[in-house]
Amino acid sequence: MRLADTLLYLAYDPGITPNEGGLPGLTVLKKVMGSLNLFGIVAVVGALVVSAAVWAWGHHSGGHQAEATGKKGVLVSAGAALLLGAANGVVAFFSTLGTQVH
Repeated sequence: MRLADTLLYLAYDPGITPNEGGLPGLTVLKKVMGSLNLFGIVAVVGALVVSAAVWAWGHHSGGHQAEATGKKGVLVSAGAALLLGAANGVVAFFSTLGTQVH
């Protein structure tokens, strides 16, 4: 196979695009994913409360390890909340970015 033929083969566009109505059950899957996202956000709220309590307890009792662990938990909880809240935007951004690759 010549180099030009190989490059044309690699640049071939199969013409596949996302199709909203292509599969049955898509609305159910969207509801399940939305529910899982909500469950994750509720779990993060609980983790944030526990981590903040551990941080405060460690600070007031002089437990430096507990204080550090509480701080780490608060930061991880905040990061998880950020990612869960921005999930749709992150996926939409990279999906749009992916469509621009030629």
